[in-house]
Amino acid sequence: MKHFKAEWFNDDDFWEQYAPVMFDEKRWEEVPQVVSSIGQFAGFDFATSPRILDLCCGFGRITLELSRRGAAVCGVDITASYLAAAQEDAAYEGLAIEFVHDDVRAFKRENTFDAALNLYNSFGYFQNQTDDFHFLENIRHSLRPGGALIIDVQGKELAVRDYTESQSFERAGLTVLAETVPVDSWGSLHNRWVILKEGEQREKVFNQRLYSAVELRSALLAAGFAEVEVYGGWDKRRYDYNADTLIIVGKKSKGSV
Repeated sequence: MKHFKAEWFNDDDFWEQYAPVMFDEKRWEEVPQVVSSIGQFAGFDFATSPRILDLCCGFGRITLELSRRGAAVCGVDITASYLAAAQEDAAYEGLAIEFVHDDVRAFKRENTFDAALNLYNSFGYFQNQTDDFHFLENIRHSLRPGGALIIDVQGKELAVRDYTESQSFERAGLTVLAETVPVDSWGSLHNRWVILKEGEQREKVFNQRLYSAVELRSALLAAGFAEVEVYGGWDKRRYDYNADTLIIVGKKSKGSV
């Protein structure tokens, strides 16, 4: 695995501690619907055994379901314990999935995949913004001609609409305190998460870069994608004031190599 400068997400212990908070039952229950929508967005039939790249695949929620439906899947993540859990589940089900322990900024396989995924708000955390564009370029190179990149992220418009400075909640036996402050004129959100469990406290501070729909579409076009579509949910709703999330679908030119 190629090593970049250590950043906040290079911390397996953090991901293990926060997993029950981020991957609750709702996230697991919505997997079948999300995977069905992925096929519609990318324009393929699972019966054709498409090759799909799942970047920041985590425990393999989406990766495993894609494989169950007949896709040839490669999941990439930087957290070794998440990949180990995903591999164990795949082996139990007899699914042939390739899991790669790598920094997604380094991963690239020329003209290999019919679709690439970066889901559940996993985009915009690199310290250097140029890494965002390098990441997009690598994905375009990894796609076959006509292939699609699907990004699911909290758009800047939604971050402003739904902004809450602080909140606390109970989940999976944990008390979670979350504080969020916009910085750089809403260019980023500065986050502080605190987990309380049995008298112990665990804290993590990190920034997420925010992109509006227009900014993210422009970034994909600058990275060489031929077409970019914008949606506000997995049901293909418009990206407007009723949007659930920001979904960007970038298509690689059919004549591109």
